[in-house]
Amino acid sequence: MTTAHPAEAMFAADEASRSLGIELLEHGPGRAELRMTVTRAMVNGHGIAHGGYVFLLADTAFACACNSHGPVTVAAGADITFVAPAHAGDVLVARAEERTRFGRSGIYDVSVRRGDEVIAEFRGRSRSVGRATGDAPKESQ
Repeated sequence: MTTAHPAEAMFAADEASRSLGIELLEHGPGRAELRMTVTRAMVNGHGIAHGGYVFLLADTAFACACNSHGPVTVAAGADITFVAPAHAGDVLVARAEERTRFGRSGIYDVSVRRGDEVIAEFRGRSRSVGRATGDAPKESQ
């Protein structure tokens, strides 16, 4: 029996992302690529994809990339710049790449694209919490 890669194990347990139809396409050390189709339920009052869903896609790619090294890693912060609108039916691909890791921290950039067009640019800052993927969090004292 083989053990799932840390990014695969984390994504398999991510009900929020999987329930939106997000798919993990590829992953490797410090990188991940995910895909999501914008549904009618993801469109806001302006007729464009709600920024929260675009952020969620980018954040999920970030999570897969920063958890690819093994220890459980969480977001310490993130910023997003929306470059172009997405619409119902658009297929978005988020590619996350590690820029640097230092100590228990890291910096990751994620580009969200519709084909060749950039929809959003995301920068995430990560922090390793030091437990293995799948371990239960320690209860606070």
